[in-house]
Formats: sequence, C-alpha cells, structure tokens
Amino acid sequence: MPDIMVLFACLSQYIEPTPLRQLGRVIEARLSMSGRVTMRGLSRWSGKGGSYRTIQRFFTTSVHWCQLNFILIRQQLLDADDVLLMSGDHVVVTKAGKATYGLERFFSSLYGKAVPGLCFLSLSLLSVKRRTSYPVVTEQVEKACEATAQAQPTQKASGPRGRPKGRKNRNRREVTLSPSRRFIQEHIKRLLQQIGEAFKVVYFIFDGELGHNDALQMVRQVGLHLVSKLRYNSALYFPYAGPYAGRGPRRKYGKQLDYRNIPSAYWQATSIDEGIETNIYQMSLWHKKFAEMLNSVVIVKRHLQTHKTAHVVLFSSDLTLGYAQLIDYYRLRFQLEFNFRDAKQYWGLEDFMSVNEKPVYNSANLAMFMVHVSQALIRPMRAQWPAFSVNDLKAWFRGRKYVVETLKLLPEMPDSLFIDQVVSQMAALGRVNHAVNPS
Repeated sequence: MPDIMVLFACLSQYIEPTPLRQLGRVIEARLSMSGRVTMRGLSRWSGKGGSYRTIQRFFTTSVHWCQLNFILIRQQLLDADDVLLMSGDHVVVTKAGKATYGLERFFSSLYGKAVPGLCFLSLSLLSVKRRTSYPVVTEQVEKACEATAQAQPTQKASGPRGRPKGRKNRNRREVTLSPSRRFIQEHIKRLLQQIGEAFKVVYFIFDGELGHNDALQMVRQVGLHLVSKLRYNSALYFPYAGPYAGRGPRRKYGKQLDYRNIPSAYWQATSIDEGIETNIYQMSLWHKKFAEMLNSVVIVKRHLQTHKTAHVVLFSSDLTLGYAQLIDYYRLRFQLEFNFRDAKQYWGLEDFMSVNEKPVYNSANLAMFMVHVSQALIRPMRAQWPAFSVNDLKAWFRGRKYVVETLKLLPEMPDSLFIDQVVSQMAALGRVNHAVNPS
C-alpha cells in the first residue's frame, strides 16, 4: 500500500525537519480529506501535530519548491534513459474579493473572457517515454506596468512618412524582451540551473502565444530550441533559388507558400480517419519577421464529403528535427493541462483562501507538488491495479483515517496485520476501480 514516508526520505536533506514534518501532516490530510481544501479543512483532518496554527505557520514558511519538485521527480518518477522536454503554460485561478495578493483580471480560456483571479506560470518537464508532464516551477504572474509601453516614443501623425533619416537595418536577433517574456526567460534559466547536468534538455515547448521572433530569440538566448505554432495565415516564403541579379544583395525570399497548393515534393505522410484526410508537409521556410529560417510542418485536414479544408502550422528553430518528432513534442505539451486539472479538482488550487503573498505562493505550489506525490504513490499500485486513479488513492487514505480513528477508541490497539486488513476493506468501500490481481 502507499507509504508517504518512503517518498519523503529523498527530501530530508533539502528541507528542515520541522517544515518537513509539517509538510507530511498537510499532505496526509490532503489525501484523506473531502470537501474544499482550505487551511481550516486541513487542520480538521491532520490530527495530532496539525493544529490550525501549525498549518498557518507552515504556509508562511519559505520553501524551495523548485528544488523539492525536481528531487522528487528525479528520484521517484524519471527513468535514466528518458528523453525530457521543457514546456510552459499559464493557469488562471478565479478568486473573489479584493484583498488577495496579485488579484487582477486575466484571460481564461475556460471562460473565454477575462475574469478576476490569479495567474501562475508553470514550467514542467515532459517525459517522452512516460507521456507525462511533471511541473517543477510555479510562479505567480503580475500585470505588467503600462508605463513600459507608454515610455516608447511614438511618431506624430503629421510627421514625415517613410523611414527616418539615419535609421539602420535592425538585427532581428537583438530583441528587447517585454516584461512578460523576461519573466518567462528568467524562470527558464532558473529551471535549467536546477536541472544542471542531471538531464539534457534541448527543446522548449509552448503554445501559439510564443509563435513570434521575440519569443524564439528569448528561447535561443538560453540555449534551447523552440517548438511552437504560427498563425494559420502566416506569410512563409521558400528560399530563393534563382540566378543572381548581378547587383546588390542576393535575394533571400522566393515564392510565398500557398497553403492550398503545397508542392508534393514536401509531402511526408497521409492518413484517413472518420472521413477526414490528413496530409503532413515539412519544409524549411523564411518568415519576414523572423531572424532565422524555420523548420515548418503544415498539417492540412480535408473533409472527404464536403471538401472543406483547414490547416495548422507548427515550427521549430531546429532545422534537423523530423516532422513526426515535432508534431509529437508539440502534442505532448497538452499533458500540462492535465496537471492543472488535477491540481484544481483534487488538490485545492481553486480552493485556497489565503490573501497574503507567501501563503498564496505556498498554496499554489503545494497543489502542484501534490500532483507529483499522487503520481509517485499511484505508480507502484498500477502493477496489480492498472486502473488505479486519484479517487482510489484518496479513498484508501480516507479509509485508513477512519480505521485509525476508530481503533483509538479500543482499550488495546490490534496488531499491524489486522489494521492493514481492515484498511483494505474500508478503502474498497469508496473505490471507483477494482483490482485485477488483488493480493
């Protein structure tokens, strides 16, 4: 059966004994409790040594969550021969009131509009072998100061048109990063520093938010290759292969790519599924706003009955990356969304009621840390219980909690074997899936 103390053995060297003991109480309470995950709720399920004041003190303690996440992931979840990618995304947590630190209006894709709440940037490691995301860095995002945009000089409407006198060609590799991109780059460097020489990370995966030259240069500055998505109507150009005109610089851009008539020489694969034909093309193309040539993969889908078509344009700064890997790596990015789902549904990312900066930071990071804890506890159970889920894990811990509290009322405590048998029976009452090979 799951054992928390075995997991915490690898963390004892990186956190003080008192916070580690408090962390164990909080995690065991989160695994056992039902209802909203708040500090008061945690204190009710923590038992001895987990009073409300103790829980409050823990959430005001400085904890190096990035280090704890990586140590737990490296020791319990990663394989030595695994291929790792780095990915990032933002998660919005809705909040009411006016006093919560960092409370602003952020766009939420779930609601389709800007909502009052908190926004967190999450950077994770993607396991290509396990097809799983492991979030490591979770940092709160604050609204950028509007003074940065207002400080840039603007040209008067009545001024002269055209290129200002003395203006030279801008080097597209020398970009000025916005506050939000500097924020992302800073934490990418932090995660790379934490990884060190333990694993080799080459690619950074992000959605279409970073599908532009500034983002590509931001990623290249830290030594990674970007894999992202372009707008569907992006103007891409083949390299010019014609003769030299005889004067001036050589032409760089050739014919513009027509997404409806892509040359068959760049075709890579075709598949048909449920009346939808999918054609994949790969080519190295220029974009006039990018400093480097892009490894572009165009996925064209056509409905065989209506003949309607749609396409997606993925790209990478690594020109040697194959189309199958590029698509697979970008597809893996969605695994981070499952981390957000679990953190909100089971581990209190939407429930915490802290208002000060440090408790808010600790609450969000603890919810993401619980994702690793649950994965590490579930994995060994899958050997005899393939469908073992988070609900089954919580049912087991809740059943054990009821058994232990009931046995405390007896005049004499039974032996551990009897307790394990009773816990197994109690856990079976609330489980969702049944064991295939029960022991």
